Amino acid sequence: MKPIWIVDDDESIRWVLEKALARESLATQSFSNASDAMAALQKSVPQVLVSDIRMPGESGLELLQAVKAKHPGLPVIIMTAFSDLDSAVAAFQGGAFEYLAKPFDLDKAVGLIRRALEESLREASVEQASTETPEILGQAPAMQDVFRAIGRLSQSNVTVLITGESGTGKELVARALHKHSPRASQPFIALNTAAIPKDLLESELFGHERGAFTGAQATRRGRFEQAEGGTLFLDEIGDMPFDLQTRLLRVLSDGHFYRVGGHQPLKANVRVIAATHQNLEQRVKEGLFREDLYHRLNVIRLRLPSLRERREDIPILTRYFLAQSAKQLGVEAKRMSDNALQFLSSLDLPGNVRQLENLCNWITVMAPGQAVEVKDLPQELTEGQGFLSATNTSAPAAAGIAQLAVAPAQPADGNGNGSNRAPGAAPAGGNGIAEHASWIALLETEAAQMLSAGRPEVMDALGRQFESALIKTALKHTHGRKNDAAVRLGIGRNTITRKIHELGIDGAKDD
Repeated sequence: MKPIWIVDDDESIRWVLEKALARESLATQSFSNASDAMAALQKSVPQVLVSDIRMPGESGLELLQAVKAKHPGLPVIIMTAFSDLDSAVAAFQGGAFEYLAKPFDLDKAVGLIRRALEESLREASVEQASTETPEILGQAPAMQDVFRAIGRLSQSNVTVLITGESGTGKELVARALHKHSPRASQPFIALNTAAIPKDLLESELFGHERGAFTGAQATRRGRFEQAEGGTLFLDEIGDMPFDLQTRLLRVLSDGHFYRVGGHQPLKANVRVIAATHQNLEQRVKEGLFREDLYHRLNVIRLRLPSLRERREDIPILTRYFLAQSAKQLGVEAKRMSDNALQFLSSLDLPGNVRQLENLCNWITVMAPGQAVEVKDLPQELTEGQGFLSATNTSAPAAAGIAQLAVAPAQPADGNGNGSNRAPGAAPAGGNGIAEHASWIALLETEAAQMLSAGRPEVMDALGRQFESALIKTALKHTHGRKNDAAVRLGIGRNTITRKIHELGIDGAKDD
């Protein structure tokens, strides 16, 4: 494993982090300024980079920009004083993994570096696996058709649209198309357009000039510039905001674009591969996706089959994922019995290959013996649960959570105030422990189903439901008075106004 680099002009900070990481058996290399770190990057690359934001000479943000230009997957943690929180925002916009506010708790700092290290090693293992094993596994006729299509496109630079359900391996196919193309020696840059907030997506794609917006303290290259000469993979293209679709169309049409805040056109020599699990034709009809952009992207179309259409591949995929999981954890690979493999092959697996991979990781950690039987599989599988459609937003568990979360407010006391019992305490005349346990259990069930189905952004989706339920309950309690509701919830008036707008909540009024 490569060392962790620490960049700070404060010798005491370097010393403290070096000693703390040494106790964790983690190798480190320290630099007193950004210039020395940039020079060292010409010869070697760290596993994780931890840098102060304010130093003599080049700043931590400038170092971040230099690192991301050459090594976009390298996790960078920016250290900043509390007075530099605006700079921390700029750090996130520049692609930082996380920021660490000074003065920091040493255990929390080590924990954060550990998280970044795990992310870095995960990325490295994926890259290593892609060089040591076939990019895509599959013997089913449907997958052989995909392989043949990749072969036919091997000497082409044509735009490709990959469709298929979530978890079918669209990015793997995109990487294979790049690897077997004339651009193979140039960068492959991937961007999930659904995972980037709308306000940041334009900067992510096209970059920005210094001073283009608040926090833009340095010029930043976007993904089009990072992929120059190579391939840019735009995942979940169907979720791209409509106004950004226009900008993307222009790049595909004439090969030019502008950075945010820029006035100089830049030339893009990039092959674009897009992917979506959505029905783009339907989104065009609904006015959510530009028809001209659809035709620009839909030059060559590859449809990836769901795992239900290639059940004969489930055993070989299962063995592969079990071997990979065991290798990452340094343990002996589990072996599936014939009955267990037959049972897995009979499941619908709405999360497709991604869900199967997650299941194999679970088996490696949780199955009691080396030989895995049906009884050793997760209970929600063997009892026929946990396989709601990945696109089902009306799951019973979710409905139950919402019903419990928006339960009627506690009766007012003699002074006309609502009950101020502590969170989790039992309401008068009710079994508080049972109710608390029931909605927590429902939440855990819903989260497990979403994770098993390979749903993206699980935390965000459940968080929005939870916030919406709380705010609606508070508004009902205060007869729609949002400022009063904010006080009851313990949040600011600006916060509740913003949340009401973001969550599309009706019925609120000013006090």
